Amino acid sequence: MNARFLFKGVEIDLRTQEYILKRLERIEKLVDPVTEFEIEVERDKKGKFRIEIMAKTPLALYRAEDTTESIEGSTDIVIDELEIQISKRKNKKRDLKRRGRRSIKKKLVYDKASRF
Repeated sequence: MNARFLFKGVEIDLRTQEYILKRLERIEKLVDPVTEFEIEVERDKKGKFRIEIMAKTPLALYRAEDTTESIEGSTDIVIDELEIQISKRKNKKRDLKRRGRRSIKKKLVYDKASRF
């Protein structure tokens, strides 16, 4: 897994980085050729954490962000949003293929003498 972290105004310990990487494995299972993950962790003036994750693939770019009180909570929400984006794209491709198949079937003409 190729992951690049960017920290703004916050220092993250190794345990938290491992937690984020472990959660990103779910995304890697859904999208096979992920080329790179970019994880941006930022702390604002109110003390909340903003997490932004971008998953780059050869065909698409998936991006999600969230701001909450904890890094783990933000990570979970962002991963769920990425999973939704990926499943929508997969379902869209599948539905378009099915529609194409249906239109081809409608245009087919069967001969009465054929043995089907």
